[in-house]
Amino acid sequence: MLELKNIESSYGNIKALKGVNLSVPEGKIVTLIGANGAGKSTTMKTIMGVMKPVAGDVLFKGESIVGKKPFEIVRGGVVLVPEGRQILQNMSVRENLELGAFQRKDKAGISEDLSKVFERFPRLFERQNQFGGTLSGGEQQMLAIGRAMMARPEVMLLDEPSMGLAPLVVQQIFDVIKDINKMGTTVLLVEQNARKALQIGDYAYVMETGKIVMEGPAQEVASNPDVMAAYLGGKKKQ
Repeated sequence: MLELKNIESSYGNIKALKGVNLSVPEGKIVTLIGANGAGKSTTMKTIMGVMKPVAGDVLFKGESIVGKKPFEIVRGGVVLVPEGRQILQNMSVRENLELGAFQRKDKAGISEDLSKVFERFPRLFERQNQFGGTLSGGEQQMLAIGRAMMARPEVMLLDEPSMGLAPLVVQQIFDVIKDINKMGTTVLLVEQNARKALQIGDYAYVMETGKIVMEGPAQEVASNPDVMAAYLGGKKKQ
């Protein structure tokens, strides 16, 4: 459904992505893991049109989306839950959610989806009139995911959704991601919590210094000694 072919992206003279090939099949959860600075967030920005690749192509349902503006990519069915949540602090929870549907015209459908988000996140319903900036970190992450859901995406990209959250909240967020996938949304998950990501993923890619260095079914990647040593707290075999 979503495919990167030999993508190269740069920040000035610094090459951040070096020939990345990655595929996200319809209906699956694909996870991308790697250390800080590996190029994971750059991959997300390139998919969303925030960065234009210097080489390669990004295909969504077989058609190139390189050169499209981010709002056009969102309208087409790909939505990003950004790193750091980036909710609007001085707008209410409800207004933040409604903003997620700003390109939609189906008022009845928007109202229906708003109800679904509140059903999924009762805490947001309770706080719907509060400013986004008054929410806890976990609640803000729920709001960021809910806002993305309001766009009715076919593919949801999540960039470090568990960052800075308490363990109990992290588990809630990963449960939500699984539920969103079960409801039919394809997921690409960038996550430093490799253990959790590999537990819920169908397929996994490992990125180092702008390159994909390993890929395979998530459980196979999780059992790889190098991955265990680098990301899962295991010991590398001698």
